[in-house]
Amino acid sequence: MTLKVYGAVWCPDCQRSKKFLSELQVQYQWVDIEQDEQGRELVEAKNNGKRIIPTIVFDDETFLVEPSNAELARKLGLQTKPNRTVYDLIVIGGGPSGLTAALYAAREGIQTLVIDRSALGGQAGITAMLENFPGFPDGVSGKEFTERLTQQAKRFSVETLQAQDVLSIQPDGFGCHTVQLSDQTELSAYVVLIATGATYRRLNVQGEDDYIGAGVHYCATCDGPFYKGAENITVVGGGNSAAEESMHLLKFAERIQLLVRGDQLTASKTAADAVLTDTRIDIHYNAQVMRLDGVSGKLDKVTYKDQAGQSHQVITSAVFVFIGQRPNTGFVQDRVVMDQAGFIITGHDLTHHMDGLTRSPFNMETSIPGIFAAGDCRAGSTKQVASAVGEGASAAIAIREYLKTI
Repeated sequence: MTLKVYGAVWCPDCQRSKKFLSELQVQYQWVDIEQDEQGRELVEAKNNGKRIIPTIVFDDETFLVEPSNAELARKLGLQTKPNRTVYDLIVIGGGPSGLTAALYAAREGIQTLVIDRSALGGQAGITAMLENFPGFPDGVSGKEFTERLTQQAKRFSVETLQAQDVLSIQPDGFGCHTVQLSDQTELSAYVVLIATGATYRRLNVQGEDDYIGAGVHYCATCDGPFYKGAENITVVGGGNSAAEESMHLLKFAERIQLLVRGDQLTASKTAADAVLTDTRIDIHYNAQVMRLDGVSGKLDKVTYKDQAGQSHQVITSAVFVFIGQRPNTGFVQDRVVMDQAGFIITGHDLTHHMDGLTRSPFNMETSIPGIFAAGDCRAGSTKQVASAVGEGASAAIAIREYLKTI
């Protein structure tokens, strides 16, 4: 399916819809109605003379106006409503950890539901290439990996919901957990696995909010293709993500300006060597981004300060930010024990925090009996796809043992 998204660069709902479609890897054509007169006329014609955006037009000429992610998901044929109200296991998060745990559990006959706020696959699903996943000597694209894992989970009758946020997890008074969804649906489960991953951190500088989706991005796979032929793209960060995505962005831009906060790269040797030896990448060490500016609603320059406090400007078509991650655990921040950064503490690391439990916690069990955590949202995780898959399998095995006790 190819569709057209009519909108404007300053429109937050347009940015949200574009991001959602990109995460689902749905091809679409972007039409800026402020630059395209025919596009503006089409929007007005479909909205009785009103200029309402985003207006999204599909192959069959049907269209949606200002759709929520759930409405857009339903139009794309994705399941957004559960088939039942009670499950043995509800997995929150459809990345490598969540999907692996789900297929392991379902294979044991455990009735399993996976809920994801966006597209299945998590960050792995929008990674251009997984080079170090065991068993794929030539690498495997994030898209193919996700499709294979999803098909495998569904083969064992795992049910999946997409475009659904989980608002809370509460005890139901009968030994189960109540999971409340953003559409106010309430589901029950004997066990809940939190596998919500982590989100890239933001710069929190002047101009960042103004240009998100209009020059400021956090996913090279999603948004890199929009800058094909660009003279300069700026990447902020010095770790693995910044190094790897810089190399990926060279498929579209002639040069990369890499702004590193410290005095050296912190990426793995392989990733760092690739960046250091590529003459198309200019590295600026001890660079602290101060502000982002643009014209006509589009970013065009980055201002940063060097170690001596001197200000510099980089003329750029886009800024891609890779400066670490924050866990997607806000919906349980008052429920389970976390570390200072918000990552969930599990297993033997929280023996003294269990809610009146006399036994030792199961592997990957949180401070609440029957709630488990795995993957990037868990304290101590390595933030690698291979280990995320392993944690999912380990969590499923621990969940199986837990279910034997209730």
